[in-house]
Amino acid sequence: MTNTTSKPVLILGGTGKTGRRLAERLEARNIPVRIGSRSANPAFDWTDKASWAGALEGVGAVYINYYPDLTVPGAAEAIEEFAMLAVSRGVRRLVLLSGRGEPEAQRAEEMVKATGADWTILRCSWFAQNFSESAFLDGVLAGQISVPAAEIGEPFVDADDIADVAAEVLSNEGHIGELYELTGPRLLTFREAVAEIARGSGRDIAYSRVSPEEFKAELAAYGTPADIVWLLDELFVRVLDGRNEYLTDGVQRALGREPKDFSIYVRETAATGVWNADL
Repeated sequence: MTNTTSKPVLILGGTGKTGRRLAERLEARNIPVRIGSRSANPAFDWTDKASWAGALEGVGAVYINYYPDLTVPGAAEAIEEFAMLAVSRGVRRLVLLSGRGEPEAQRAEEMVKATGADWTILRCSWFAQNFSESAFLDGVLAGQISVPAAEIGEPFVDADDIADVAAEVLSNEGHIGELYELTGPRLLTFREAVAEIARGSGRDIAYSRVSPEEFKAELAAYGTPADIVWLLDELFVRVLDGRNEYLTDGVQRALGREPKDFSIYVRETAATGVWNADL
């Protein structure tokens, strides 16, 4: 076991999709947790470097999750500076949530490795939960998903699997120096994913491919924050080009089991009722 069993694990983005799930799993293993967010005490804010040292005080490991994504300009440099500060303050264990097929994310990975920390990289792309805990939820509820996605397969990964892997690598030393590229067990186009959600939720959800300009306008109409609009446009136009159209064995190598299928995500999410509003 690592020394994080006695010192808190700082979870950056600790209230987000993977962060809150990871916190639950570590606490279930009796590993102390410190949530890294602007509302936490001590607070953590990527845009306020003065908050970093306080959040790092006394922690044994850090789960680095950059908001909104490592592809945004300046993200790699911020992660490099934070990681160097963490190591200088005695934090040896760093786990980075990275992005598949994103050059800036891969640059951040190299920066984390260069700090000399005991690192592990978790590299992911589109989460299944984007349809239930993110910008696409509004489209599901409205009965219309319109995105600038080509007919390219995406191995949607479940946030539960990411959290399971993160909890495992933060609890055991055997994962130091490992890169785990995490995917689901099959490829689906966005059209196919929406069709599965429609069947599983009992909703009539139309799907259409739109231009990037139409997509950004629709997101803005839903009140999506500007940085998320920029990010989604970048991921659809630049990254969803076929570069990630293959499966990997990261979940199997880290956990010794198969990743969750998208159909399981749909069944479990439909049961929560989150897709039932205004049916």
